[in-house]
Amino acid sequence: MKRRDFLATTAAAAFGLMLASPAFADAMADAKAVVEKYASKVEKWDGPTGGPKAAEGKTVVVVAADMKNGGILGVVNGIEEAAAAIGWKVTVLDSAGSIEGRTASFGQALTLKPGGIIITGFDAVEQKPAMEEAKKAGIPMVAWHAAPAVGPVEEVGVFANVTTDAMEVSKAAADYAFVDAGGKPGVIIFTDSTYAIAIAKADKMKAEIEALGGTVLEYVDTPIAETSQRMPQLTTTLLQKYGEQWTHSLAINDIYFDFMGPSLAAAGIAGDGAPKSVAAGDGSESAYQRIRARQYQSVTVAEPLNLQGWQLVDELNRAFAGEQWSGYVSPLHVVTVDNVEFDGGPKNSFDPDNGYRDEYKKIWGK
Repeated sequence: MKRRDFLATTAAAAFGLMLASPAFADAMADAKAVVEKYASKVEKWDGPTGGPKAAEGKTVVVVAADMKNGGILGVVNGIEEAAAAIGWKVTVLDSAGSIEGRTASFGQALTLKPGGIIITGFDAVEQKPAMEEAKKAGIPMVAWHAAPAVGPVEEVGVFANVTTDAMEVSKAAADYAFVDAGGKPGVIIFTDSTYAIAIAKADKMKAEIEALGGTVLEYVDTPIAETSQRMPQLTTTLLQKYGEQWTHSLAINDIYFDFMGPSLAAAGIAGDGAPKSVAAGDGSESAYQRIRARQYQSVTVAEPLNLQGWQLVDELNRAFAGEQWSGYVSPLHVVTVDNVEFDGGPKNSFDPDNGYRDEYKKIWGK
């Protein structure tokens, strides 16, 4: 037997023994249980049932990192919907994806002297000087994805940071790739070191894949704001480098996959072929469309963006009333081609059928 054939046979035998081991069976069972848990319907309201009545006549400014980002757009839509229900006026400032833009937007927000400020899609510490001014002016602030953890970010004056459990989102994404690859994933992870939450999510995916016995081929740090320019050529380069070793792409946001498809198609890869794309957030409209069409995305671990917009308004209302934040951590959802049509799927979003709008209106007395 030739040496190359011998090595291949030996490696295959070793992998077969691994698959037969109790430890591997346990890891596979645990990973499947995580995926199945989060792929199920979300029909029960598990959020707050009490709180302050609606503050009247408030004006709110939303400082959005980049309205081209589907996650941010979904949250802002929810904020506007909830503000209409509670009776507040909302102004949205689009920072267009740059630090300079966010600085300018925050300055404009302070000039408008709003009752409250909602930050969406960027690290709170980045705008610490402006946030210090808001604190001095007594302007309450709430945020979406402004820090890795849920709840207050006291050092910058954020009353409540709204997000799903980012580590659970990342674990679910990694577990899906492990199960889908039959226990032998070769993954490339895409993240953006501009954001602390992005690094935390990417590090969790890397740790989970490696703990399960999979392989992280490469950990790619590339800016979210530049995905349209970078991802086409980057995808081609990575395909040339790794070939069939690359079974799954794991990204901290759907937007990375908005620009991979043409390069994969040019390489002769089918829409449902490998590498398969799995996003650890946010459940954008384009991600739903790709999953439904089986075109270069298999999964998004979606956040309930519209619900989170309502939660942001509720948390700000609690801040106006001088109460504590609600403590609510919103649910996540593993969206696949098999379940894409429920919990808001026909609208291309994860919008839980748990009556959250009516629950918040009850709290506010509306």
